[in-house]
Amino acid sequence: MAKIIAVVNQKGGVGKTTTTVNLAAALHQLDRRVLVCDFDPQGNATSGFGVDKSVSPSIYDVIIDNADPAKAVVSTPWGDLLPANKALSGATVELIGMERREFRLKDALSLLTKRYDEIFIDCPPSLELLTLDALCAADTLLVPVQCEYYALEGLSDLLYTVRLAKKSLNPGLSLEGVVLTMFDGRTNLSLQVAEEVKRHFPGKVYASVIPRNVRLSEAPSHGKPICAYDPLSRGAEAYAALAEEFLRAQR
Repeated sequence: MAKIIAVVNQKGGVGKTTTTVNLAAALHQLDRRVLVCDFDPQGNATSGFGVDKSVSPSIYDVIIDNADPAKAVVSTPWGDLLPANKALSGATVELIGMERREFRLKDALSLLTKRYDEIFIDCPPSLELLTLDALCAADTLLVPVQCEYYALEGLSDLLYTVRLAKKSLNPGLSLEGVVLTMFDGRTNLSLQVAEEVKRHFPGKVYASVIPRNVRLSEAPSHGKPICAYDPLSRGAEAYAALAEEFLRAQR
C-alpha cells in the first residue's frame, strides 16, 4: 500500500517541482514503484517527465468528471505520472459546489495505492482548495525550503493551514521531512538559513541538501529528470542521496 506524500510550500520558486520529479525518479531507479500526481495547474511536473500537457484524461478529468484514475496514468522511464494542465486552474471554482470537495483527490488516489510504494503530489504554490485537497489525501508532507532570506516567512502560514487540515479533515497527517534546496555552502546566508530551519524542525531536516546547480535548471527543458539528463552532476548525486536517506527513514 502506497504512502502518499504531498510536496508542499506555498512560496513559489523553492524547488518544489524539482524535488518532486527528481526524488521520484531517483526512487524509481532504486526499484521503487513510484507515482507522481501533478496537482499544479502549471503542469511543470508533467513536462518535467517529458509528457505533453495536452494528454487526456488528466488529473482534472479525474477529480471533476470522475474519470478512471488508472486510465489517466502515464508510464514514463522514470516512474508513473498523473498529468496536469491549465484546465486544472478552473478546478477550484468547480470544486466549491461539489460534495466531499476536500476529498476528491483522496478518493481518486485510494484506487491506485495498491499499485505503488510511494505517491508524490506536486502541490500548487498557494494555499487554496487544491492544496487543501492534497493535504487531505496525504499521509505525510515533504517541505522544500529554499536557502534564502525569505525562506521561513511563509512557513508559519503553511503550518497554520496544516494544523487546520489536521484538526478537522486529516488527523493522521504528519511531517515527512524538510528538504533544503538551492544550498550554497560558500555563503553565510545558506548556512544561517539551514541552522534556522533545523531549529524550527528538530530531527526533521534531511542531511542531504540540494545545491544550486545549472544542470538541475536545464533538465526540465529537455523533459527529463536530472538522473537521466546528467547523472554525474551534483544535482543528480544530491537527489540520489536524498532518495537513499528517504528510504532509510521508512524502515
